[in-house]
Amino acid sequence: MCLSAALHAQDSSEYYRTLSYELPKGINMEASGLAVMPDGKLAVSIRKGEVWIIQNPSAEPPNAENLGYKLFAKGMHEILGLAWHEGALYVTQRSEVTRLRDADDDGTADEYLCVAHGWGVSGAYHEYAYGPVFDHAGNMHNTLNCSMGKKWDGAGDEAKHALWRGWSVMTPKGSTKAVGYSAGFRSPCGIGLNAEGDIFGTDQQGNWTPTSPIMHIRKGAFFGHADSLIDAKRADSPVKPSAKVLDGITVAEAVTQVPGYCLPAVWLPYVKFGQSTTGLRCDLTGGKFGPFEKQMFVGEFVLSGVNRVFMEKVGGEYQGACFPFISGLQSATLTLNFLADGSMIVGQSNRGWNSYGNRSFGLQRLVWTGKTPLEVQKLEALKDGFRFTFTQPVRAANWSLTKAQSYTYTYTAKYGSPEVDPAALQLSAWQLSGDGSVLTVECANLRAGYVHEFELPEIVAQDGTPLWHRLMAYTLNQIP
Repeated sequence: MCLSAALHAQDSSEYYRTLSYELPKGINMEASGLAVMPDGKLAVSIRKGEVWIIQNPSAEPPNAENLGYKLFAKGMHEILGLAWHEGALYVTQRSEVTRLRDADDDGTADEYLCVAHGWGVSGAYHEYAYGPVFDHAGNMHNTLNCSMGKKWDGAGDEAKHALWRGWSVMTPKGSTKAVGYSAGFRSPCGIGLNAEGDIFGTDQQGNWTPTSPIMHIRKGAFFGHADSLIDAKRADSPVKPSAKVLDGITVAEAVTQVPGYCLPAVWLPYVKFGQSTTGLRCDLTGGKFGPFEKQMFVGEFVLSGVNRVFMEKVGGEYQGACFPFISGLQSATLTLNFLADGSMIVGQSNRGWNSYGNRSFGLQRLVWTGKTPLEVQKLEALKDGFRFTFTQPVRAANWSLTKAQSYTYTYTAKYGSPEVDPAALQLSAWQLSGDGSVLTVECANLRAGYVHEFELPEIVAQDGTPLWHRLMAYTLNQIP
């Protein structure tokens, strides 16, 4: 299926204004973490080890003077995540999580306290650590890259084996020792909570990871990357898959043939929805960002944009659909957050890798104009088909022009996977509700463990507004 539906959508400026922040002179603001503070200020971590506070993040025009930058903390090692929790800022460095506190209230951190540690660092440059996220019980969660690249001889025993690489780790409330929580990650760049407080993470295509997934992180889950299995043999491991994985089967087959393997909640088809998924954030703005409350927004690195994800529970576990949202920003998206006014802040850094855009780093703000785009607000699975709910009532259309197919991926140690075992969807009995807001369709060949992709025809709302994005993909792990 071609990319025209994803990439040739309407100009987003009709619905969302994009404002680019002027940066402090001489500062390479590779924005790697964003935390909104109770007073409305925005804390921004940068990859090279600093935290800055923006005094007026909603200021327009967003020049440096109006925004009001102030250096808050420095001297840390590769920060890749930032959170505000119980009166302090928490940053995830390569080897620990550090709590930053301004004890004398002068606007600068004077207390740096290690609050989580216990994972291995061998010196391999790909050993990134992301987070932190705090669950509703106050436990801290982080995700850790697999160990890729040459290790440093001076790391000693950790050069032989760096603990918990390719895992998510939890630091229980009241403790500083991180413990293994879930396994099977390659490069899990994003971690966040949904509206119900469940933990989700993103990963990026590569070995054992056929395309970018969004995973429901829970204790004991194994998401497929075999390099993490060495630590599953530990007595304190909550993950107990077999030591052997089956290379070359499909992910749909792996669910039943690889003990402990868990499918992601959503696959993001490669290129069509980007190439490297990054940070994610739930829209809890109460409608201030448009008609997508409680849905997840997910950063895209290569295409310098943001995708949107709707999830539902089927059989007690999450699955759902992904939709394009915004592309063509100034640099690779790395992290997301929402300001108090409901606008979205996008933190950016391409770290020298390839991405669309004319900048290597920066900050941009997306502001809803108040005009509601015509979109498929949610796509739900039925026992015999699918239900599309639109953001506005639509006119009747020739629904038979819909292009639709299903496919799955290969579970393999090779880098990525093409779409495999494709089949055209056998669709019938299209029915539009009387008010034009809900469309249902029957599908005679639903397949569990497969992505079901749709490209709708060029439909319009009852007021003539054209459909903003026509392409969407539902990950059908279970048939209701």
